[in-house]
Amino acid sequence: MRLTPFSTLSLLSVAVGISLATTAQAAQPPAPDLSNSEFQQCLDNLKNSSKFSGVDSYTFNNYRPSQPDPSVIQSLNYQPEFQKDVWDYLSALVDKERVEDGIRAKRQWGSTLRQIESRYGVKAEHVLGVWGVESNFGQTLGKKPLFESLATLSCFDRRQSYFQGEYANALKIVQNGDIAPNDMTGSWAGAFGQTQFMPSTFLELAVDFDGDGRRDLVNSVPDALASTANFLDNRGYRTGEPWGYEVKLPDGFWAASNRKDKKSISHWRDQGLTLANGSPLPYELSSAGLLLPAGMEGPAFLVGKNFDTFYSYNASENYALAIAHLSDLITREDSSKTDFITAWPTDDPGISRQQAKDIQQALLNAGYDIGGVDGIIGDNTRTAIQQYQTSRGIFPADGRAGQKFYRAIVGNAAPSQTQYGQPANSKPLNPTSADRMGQLIQQQTTAPSSYSSQPSVSSSNSGNTRYRRVTDADGTIKLVRIDQGS
Repeated sequence: MRLTPFSTLSLLSVAVGISLATTAQAAQPPAPDLSNSEFQQCLDNLKNSSKFSGVDSYTFNNYRPSQPDPSVIQSLNYQPEFQKDVWDYLSALVDKERVEDGIRAKRQWGSTLRQIESRYGVKAEHVLGVWGVESNFGQTLGKKPLFESLATLSCFDRRQSYFQGEYANALKIVQNGDIAPNDMTGSWAGAFGQTQFMPSTFLELAVDFDGDGRRDLVNSVPDALASTANFLDNRGYRTGEPWGYEVKLPDGFWAASNRKDKKSISHWRDQGLTLANGSPLPYELSSAGLLLPAGMEGPAFLVGKNFDTFYSYNASENYALAIAHLSDLITREDSSKTDFITAWPTDDPGISRQQAKDIQQALLNAGYDIGGVDGIIGDNTRTAIQQYQTSRGIFPADGRAGQKFYRAIVGNAAPSQTQYGQPANSKPLNPTSADRMGQLIQQQTTAPSSYSSQPSVSSSNSGNTRYRRVTDADGTIKLVRIDQGS
């Protein structure tokens, strides 16, 4: 998502669906009850305001929402309950599937990308990195009606002035004939198109690269990719320079993570830094800053100006690192290993999207009602993971979908211990009511070997009997038999 100078990560990074939660916050609040009469009065006032002076009456009235959308206010005030570490963030955005999709896109759009690189000086793979992170190469564009979302945000809660400007700009885009009205869908906060521009950024930097007279970032891949290159070029991209490198720190070295404190490559060489594989640092960057996304014990990077342009696309260092890493793998055309050379400082690395889907399917098979299988670990999936962990005496019951839980529920656990360090022959905890439900479900599923120490429960409903977990309005969890259609 492209951020205007006013925009901040805390407001808008969640809009593209790939946000990094930095602190543990309360669960998602309920959708507010918004007054439609107040909403319509607000729209009447906006119509006559200076911000909408460039929007004609026909456009304003024809695309005027009939009612507000409370869900966008809900999203505005929602901070995810679970902290997301950098290795989780990167593993979901840069996995084997996305790298292979990027390699295919590179080959399919090679001619267009070469033309874009020639015109704007931006490396083709860097453009592909943005495209892949922002919309999974055009596969995930967002479904929220922009006029309804932006109008609601213009009239209720925080940042109304900012969203009023974006609402007016969205109307101008349709008024200018660039995007068809029914294609004006995107994130709850207003980002749209294959590379997720905010309306103000669209009006400033979107380009017509396919020559049809329209700047269509929704249906035209050339327009979307060229607009992204134009954005990066506008933010100071340096042609011919890499974004940076993964590096190896010498023994006894200490420094704070500060990518803005850029120094010459000679300085870093004198400090004893090398590439991560031990080779000397090349002199391809005029200057570079040190980035330590997980501290001194994790992967380290020297990053230059082009990394900063990735950051300007969405103000998050982890986001910029995802673009950088994905672009490198697409450049090498190698999806066999998506990790950095230095391992993350954790014994529970993140999972790929396919592994997330495997976890969700296993939870569904075990009777947990989490909705569909989409590879996105949201609140429903994390709550089900917590219930699964609790029912089997796994601690901590933290709802984390990492490699440990993946091995546990998919069934590839080592028999000598659980995924959370509990010896297989340790005394099981006293079962709770939730444990019994988990054990009933376990009768019609294959339990992971690491849970073999859990006591079994006799039941006349064994064999082919199947259950699903249902949460009543009062929060009570119960099992409902599904083999008899109940």
